[in-house]
Amino acid sequence: MTQDVVITFNAGSSSLRCGVFRLTGADPEPVGTFGIRGIPDRMVLTRRDMQAGTQDETTLPEPQSPERAHPEALGHMIERLDGIAGTYTIRAFAHRIVHGGADYAHPVRIDDDVMTHLKALEPLAPSHQPHNLRPIRRMRDHYPDVPQIACFDTAFHRTQPRLAQLFALPRALGDAGILRYGFHGLSYDYIAHRLERDYPDLARGRVIVAHLGHGVSLCALKDGQSIATTMGLTALDGMPMGQRCGTIDPGVVLHLIMDRGYSASEVRDMLYEESGLMGVSDISGEMNDLLASDDLHAAEAIDYFTYHFTRNVGALQATLGGVDAIVLTGGMGKYIPALRARLVDALAWMGIALDRDANAAGGPVLTTQDSRFPVLMLPTDEELILARGAAGILDKG
Repeated sequence: MTQDVVITFNAGSSSLRCGVFRLTGADPEPVGTFGIRGIPDRMVLTRRDMQAGTQDETTLPEPQSPERAHPEALGHMIERLDGIAGTYTIRAFAHRIVHGGADYAHPVRIDDDVMTHLKALEPLAPSHQPHNLRPIRRMRDHYPDVPQIACFDTAFHRTQPRLAQLFALPRALGDAGILRYGFHGLSYDYIAHRLERDYPDLARGRVIVAHLGHGVSLCALKDGQSIATTMGLTALDGMPMGQRCGTIDPGVVLHLIMDRGYSASEVRDMLYEESGLMGVSDISGEMNDLLASDDLHAAEAIDYFTYHFTRNVGALQATLGGVDAIVLTGGMGKYIPALRARLVDALAWMGIALDRDANAAGGPVLTTQDSRFPVLMLPTDEELILARGAAGILDKG
């Protein structure tokens, strides 16, 4: 007898991740993953079997062209999914969608109307949304009878008060949906549930969560709900990121277009692909590369990142009226102890001190016992939130 599973899709510009989650009647149980990294150049497939405790990697054939890389990666993924058909019955596909706009505060089953709406949001997430939607079309053709569920990075932040969502623009623009939406909501949703399970006293308090990946944002949680976040209408706002600029004076954009002769598309490409850590360092957008470099520009990029982290923590603390804990998560939060040390040391003004042995061991508590509040490192699990969203839709029929 086959087992019922949900397949999660997390599609980005350079990677494609699938999770296989068994529907057990309680929380979906992860049983395996497929992941392709290195798109569009050197694509590597990683397969992991949680039950057998095994993992292997395969270098895939070079794509016919950069334009064909994403469709070919999906083709490889479909081959693997077809290969598990004798063991598992796919009950649903759950897709991470970066931008859901104002209309989606919960997971939804995807139909033509939903796809039309999500495609219209592509200009607000040009580095993410087209890649998020591509697997939906492909799975719809290959598995036409399997429901597809959209889960939104913006949905978690729909609890924010109106003042946190508004821009100081003409009211008609706000009424038309030009608002602060925030992102990384699947990650924050997982951390909120993790705190509720493992640190219930903190979950009921005031917590700042920092999602530190190639994209970076911070979120203020109160009683487990988002009340403020550093990103806005798009994923450009807030913290400097690997290649994205973070907060910038809008006058800079006007100056580049009106006085320096840049086209709007050139400025867009600069802000999304050539800025952030990459822009400041002129070396790399990867924090590990910068930490390993003795170049002064690399050091300045790290200092710039740390400065804005501290500045944003201070702003969110004011929004919360205090702070009871800080949580670091995301790839950089999990895998780069040297960065964690810098960030915690930079928050010494808040009455906390780094426990260097605990940090080297990966936490979860990174601060000394006499610190005014704890800083934790908690790995996130966006795929589990996707699987939960799909399971909830299936439970409702």
